[in-house]
Amino acid sequence: MQANVVVAGSLNMDLVTRTERLPRPGETVFGQSFTTVHGGKGANQAVAASRLGARVAMLGCVGGDAYGVQLRDGLLADRVDCVAVRTVPDCASGVALITVDACSQNTIVVVPGANGCLAAEDIRAFDHVLQGAQVLVCQLEVPMETVGCVLARGRELGKVVILNPAPVSAPLPGHWYGAIDYLIPNESEAWALSSVPVDSLESAGRAARRLVELGAGKVIVTLGALGALFVSAHRVMHFTAPKVEAVDATAAGDTFVGGFSAALAAGMEEDDAIRFAQVAAALSVTRAGAQPSIPLLRDVQGFKAP
Repeated sequence: MQANVVVAGSLNMDLVTRTERLPRPGETVFGQSFTTVHGGKGANQAVAASRLGARVAMLGCVGGDAYGVQLRDGLLADRVDCVAVRTVPDCASGVALITVDACSQNTIVVVPGANGCLAAEDIRAFDHVLQGAQVLVCQLEVPMETVGCVLARGRELGKVVILNPAPVSAPLPGHWYGAIDYLIPNESEAWALSSVPVDSLESAGRAARRLVELGAGKVIVTLGALGALFVSAHRVMHFTAPKVEAVDATAAGDTFVGGFSAALAAGMEEDDAIRFAQVAAALSVTRAGAQPSIPLLRDVQGFKAP
């Protein structure tokens, strides 16, 4: 299988416990339940793109532990090519330790583990995987140097390059912007990258225009229930969000990115690809969990707004 979407990024096992309330420092509380859920922004986006119709390959690292086997098997079950997922024998797989209280407030501790081992050498070793793709997708849960390598190689190969700048803790290197066709931040990420406070549709537009000025080809700011705002050097377009009953927004952003990537790879026009991704993201928030909430292509094609 030759992948038309390649996702370079993280694979994590989410360890989720639910409690009546979050513990105070030094306090022990009893949990009500515990589950393990496949996650990591890279893996989530790869699964979303695959379920939504793309031929997908994942480029990442897992540890030489049971979680690594499970994470790889989970991707394979979703028809994601794992030839470029490297096992690091003496390293633990990435994990996210998540505690959720009765009001849906949470605390999260992410331990990158093997995700921190994804290196520029891996990108070069699997260059043939990149060469066959139409769309390359990155996030920021693996080393920055590695992300920069993927972006630069994608530009050299003439691919459609998408960066979801999450999680963001510092400005992006200036030379990255010219390699990015679509920069897809949420409100807080757009604020962090542009230094423009984002608290409305208008301010999201100002932030996005600043990111275009920095060199990004096109910017799509995802705004949750407010929809998505597309900004390029020549056009601004607001896409309203489909109306659904929200349950859990955990993987909505990743589903949007994966769905948008799959739609572009399928040859959809830009606006139609955004609308397709919005429906996929809307459906994901009607279900609990990260990867378990990601819909299938038939779900999106059969969606009818209430």
